[in-house]
Amino acid sequence: MPIHKDLNLILKRGVAEIIIEEEFRHLLRSGKPLRLKEGFDPSRPDIHLGHVVGLRKLRQLQDLGHKVILIVGDWTAQIGDPSGQSQTRPMLTAGEVQANAETYMKQFFKVVDRDRTEVKWQSEWFGKFDLADVIRLTSKFTVAQIMAREDFSSRQAAGRPIAITELLYPLLQAYDSVVIEADVEFGGTDQKFNLLMGRELQQTVGQRPQQVFMTPLLVGTDGRMKMSKSLGNCITVEDPPNEMFGKLMSVTDHLIMDYFELITDVPDEELTEFRQQLASGSVNPMNLKKRLAWEIVCQFHGRQAAGEAAHRFEKEVQMKEQPDEIPEHLISFERLSEAATVSGLIHELKLAGSRSEAKRLISQGAIEVDGRRISSDMRIVPRDDLANGGGDGEELIFRHGGVIRVGKRRWARIFLKEEISNVGMA
Repeated sequence: MPIHKDLNLILKRGVAEIIIEEEFRHLLRSGKPLRLKEGFDPSRPDIHLGHVVGLRKLRQLQDLGHKVILIVGDWTAQIGDPSGQSQTRPMLTAGEVQANAETYMKQFFKVVDRDRTEVKWQSEWFGKFDLADVIRLTSKFTVAQIMAREDFSSRQAAGRPIAITELLYPLLQAYDSVVIEADVEFGGTDQKFNLLMGRELQQTVGQRPQQVFMTPLLVGTDGRMKMSKSLGNCITVEDPPNEMFGKLMSVTDHLIMDYFELITDVPDEELTEFRQQLASGSVNPMNLKKRLAWEIVCQFHGRQAAGEAAHRFEKEVQMKEQPDEIPEHLISFERLSEAATVSGLIHELKLAGSRSEAKRLISQGAIEVDGRRISSDMRIVPRDDLANGGGDGEELIFRHGGVIRVGKRRWARIFLKEEISNVGMA
């Protein structure tokens, strides 16, 4: 493929903003290998598809001969968030940072080429910082510049406290760019302020200012909020093939083309055809989602796994057949009686994160026992000689070997242990 076509793909598809695009194009045409800066906070080691949007850009540029500089934020991670505002930035020990970094890099290199990546630990330079270095760094910026960041200004306007240490984070991230002499720094649109701070600091110390490359924020499976593990709307790169396929099939229809554009290599010409088909109603969105799920599962697990996941989805979800293998649990009559209700049992089996979530699933008609949809949080009566049913509508007579289905992809088969004992879940 000619290089100008590569550049158009890199600079236009899945890109929110580049500062300054013309300068960036000039650098790419110069033939000089560029240093591409990517940093990560090791308090959050898991990578989801929202992160993959930017990582794919790094890989595309690596394929043109450029080098990624991965910065592990081990020094700032050991400080934590002094304000207590962020639950995602806890204070970590050196051992925790190391473990998280190893997990992160294992996932990172599923997308980015390890051989064309240089890993730098922030403590290599900040570990040597003294008070004089900190004062020199802070002298490069004004309070007005720092307070221009939206979350700082909004908290100040609301009278909420801002720790001085918090104000240092953008400066520290900017200093990373100076140390490694970054040519380009990557991040989501929510990182724009910090990315521009690096550009500003480099100019101040006489370096050529880095280009800022921002990618869109991918909306999660809930169809509303950006993808986030804490919101429970994410698809991680470590998800098993069947789970990844099923989650992608749950993506709302209006996000289908965003996912195609940001996370797949399906050609633009084909995507244009998909858009036209969706607009005219000439295609069932389900069929496009199957293609989308196959493309993404194939990226992380290979063609065979993607094909098997597609077949399993069609069998278990579309045709509503029981899977060939269902997790089995041995539970005593006593333990089943302690669970008391359907919601309690669902929670005990870890098919729902809490009793309240289980009750919500019941109200949505998302729970079946032996093919019978459960419409209320009935009391459980364990029996091994009767099929489910009976009672006055408020009881569920639960039989030995009963099969529970929660949602479209979670299953459990229960075997009852008759004698009173402390046997729990197997």
